[in-house]
Amino acid sequence: MKEFYSNGKLLLTGEYFVLDGATSLAVPTTCGQDLTIQKIKEPQLIWKSFTNEGSCWLEVVFDLPKLRLFSADFEADEDGGNDTLAENLLKILKEVRNLNPDFLNSNQGFLVETHLTFPKNWGLGTSSTLINNLANWVRVNPYILLENTFGGSGYDLACAAHNSPILYTRNGTHPIVEKVDFNPSFKEQLYFVYLNKKQNSREGIQRFKELKGSLTSEIKDVSELATAFLKCTSLVDFEKILKQHEQIVSKTIQLKTVQEHYFSDYFGQTKSLGAWGGDFILATGNKDTPNYFNNKGFQTVIRYQDLIL
Repeated sequence: MKEFYSNGKLLLTGEYFVLDGATSLAVPTTCGQDLTIQKIKEPQLIWKSFTNEGSCWLEVVFDLPKLRLFSADFEADEDGGNDTLAENLLKILKEVRNLNPDFLNSNQGFLVETHLTFPKNWGLGTSSTLINNLANWVRVNPYILLENTFGGSGYDLACAAHNSPILYTRNGTHPIVEKVDFNPSFKEQLYFVYLNKKQNSREGIQRFKELKGSLTSEIKDVSELATAFLKCTSLVDFEKILKQHEQIVSKTIQLKTVQEHYFSDYFGQTKSLGAWGGDFILATGNKDTPNYFNNKGFQTVIRYQDLIL
């Protein structure tokens, strides 16, 4: 049996701008997704995907070596209850074969299972961990595979493969990835809050593309803020950086910051992570922070050190 594992991810700086080459600070999470492969006698690929609670949310069977969809079973509430999940998986597997023609191109069958270690709706990288695990299995460039399937900046793939914070700069299919030391003395005053819904990053990216205009100065400013994150030694200064970053993004995509929209009475500073409007935010605070967000209806409040590698 072969087994591969990839880390989940959070983008602390550079949301949207990372697509246009801004150097951004990203962190791998303590949770991720594994991929196990076992040989079987039948000329089929049997694919099963499991949630962090152990339930199978997708089961697909493909005939080999034609790589033809034979059957699919999925949770009724997944993706509108249609075959899109199985079809998307087939597209990914075919793209892997395009990159490596020997992939699944014989009568040798396999049972493949994926297991998440975080709730799928958290947006921590269900797709990126899958792409990275597949690329490692088949030995293809994960950034090319990503570009030809889901698209995106690729920072999530870098997190999938690194066990420390990174500075990430998009550079085609060969990005610039620098391991960095981000271990702030005030990390016990940092929290991640889940906003109760998974944000569609494609919609956010489309909005960004429509509104961004020329971003030369903004990309420079956002890149400098990533460096400022790393050098920051006080919570007060860190909160100023968070606010400055939020204002740059807010002006560009013409949306209110998460603090203005939801948490104007909060005693700390908040910052959106990734596509605005969903997934996780970063919040500075203290022991009263969980109660504040719980009272607002947001029950998932995680200490920084409990989620980040």
